[in-house]
Amino acid sequence: MNIPNTLTVLRIILVPIMVICLIQAYYVEAFVIFIFASITDGLDGFLARVLKQKSVLGAYLDPLADKALIASAFVTLSIMGIIPAWLTVIVISRDFVILVGICVLTFLSVSFEIRPAPISKITTALQFATIFFAMLAVSKLLVFEPLFLDIIFWLTAGLTVLSGLNYIIKGVQHINSST
Repeated sequence: MNIPNTLTVLRIILVPIMVICLIQAYYVEAFVIFIFASITDGLDGFLARVLKQKSVLGAYLDPLADKALIASAFVTLSIMGIIPAWLTVIVISRDFVILVGICVLTFLSVSFEIRPAPISKITTALQFATIFFAMLAVSKLLVFEPLFLDIIFWLTAGLTVLSGLNYIIKGVQHINSST
């Protein structure tokens, strides 16, 4: 177990703690945990490159940790009425579509490499930003105009849909080129 993988596992462990804090109305604590977990997300990748500690385990764990953090935050904040349920459905549906695509490629014995497209990296960053601003709002650390959050919600939804469509198109092209 190297330093980047340890940070990734730590991020996974922090997910239920963050959710419990949100449920128990410890909003500032949940926000701090989310910020710390988000920092470990960038730090683990940076350290893996700098320390030359990229690993197969890390390649699988890192996106799973991201999905666990994002999905848990979206679902919890949606149940609390902070993030609209329709946005949570879009975010989770995109990840489900990607998972189904991976299963289809595997079932068809099509070899593939999982590499996020630039639009997917931007989408993930915007999803993290959405959680960030929603948690800021619920913790009352900063007060926003409702329109500000609505704009972020709609931007996140639009980019998430575009990213999902990008994966579908690439998956279909990949299947067609391998048959």
